[in-house]
Amino acid sequence: MLGFSNQPKYEVFLFGLFLAMHLVTLSGHFSIVVVTLVEPTLHTPMYFFLRNLSSIEIFYTLVIVPKMLANFLARSRKVSLPACATQMYFFIALGTSECFLLAVMAYDRYVAICNPLRYPLIMNRTLCLQLLVVVCATGFVLSLGLTALIFRLPFCGSHKINHFFCDIPPVLFLACSDTHTDEILVLVACVMALLVPFLLILVSYVFIANSILKIKCAQGRKKAFSTCAAHLVVAVLHYGCAIFIYIRPKASYSLEQDKVVSLIYTNVTPMLYPMIYSLRNKEVKGALRKVIGSKVSFQKKVLSS
Repeated sequence: MLGFSNQPKYEVFLFGLFLAMHLVTLSGHFSIVVVTLVEPTLHTPMYFFLRNLSSIEIFYTLVIVPKMLANFLARSRKVSLPACATQMYFFIALGTSECFLLAVMAYDRYVAICNPLRYPLIMNRTLCLQLLVVVCATGFVLSLGLTALIFRLPFCGSHKINHFFCDIPPVLFLACSDTHTDEILVLVACVMALLVPFLLILVSYVFIANSILKIKCAQGRKKAFSTCAAHLVVAVLHYGCAIFIYIRPKASYSLEQDKVVSLIYTNVTPMLYPMIYSLRNKEVKGALRKVIGSKVSFQKKVLSS
């Protein structure tokens, strides 16, 4: 795995930079998980899905970043075929699950804004759990098919993966047989995993925007928009990078350019998500202050005793 071996003099700097970003990412998502679990006022469908989104992001980054960091300092960057397949499987499974979960979160906002009186009845705990199970099952089943499709190909030429993890384009690039049929199947799977939920999100927001514009009170419009703004920003960041990488033919791959874009959606955007969700959300900020305040007061009591 080549990673960033073409920039050896920057490897220590890059290691420190991405380690710091990784720690910020993990602490941000872990904070959201803890706060939405311990704060009773956040026990709603919206925060249930947000908690699971953060949980997916934690595992998603753990699949990619530790190995990337180790390769910055390692002399040997060898990776076995089973290890590469395993990394690809969990990366696709978690990434696909996140795509469908973002679509479910858009549906949740649609029901909350367009049908507020029936919201508690529609988005009950049973439906939320069922939607989460469907989301995860879809991601892991689709990933199994894609990973099996990629790794049944013969790799009889160069075994150097020009990337920092086992992603679909760089591994597919190493295949020494005709991959035309496989490329079509990969494209179909990526359309299912990316464009279908993205279109569902767009449809949801068309109805949401229509409902918000009908609200006569300016304060009511602002409040309705603020509940959707963070999710919309996260969806655009996530789908924008993913569609750029995966919804295109093999002939247009640029592995060096793809590495930069992949750095954004595996390191930068996961770090930004907790900030996006908390900075514009008074409930999350209030719950964070409450949890931190209770922890500080508990420590003072322990020290004083």
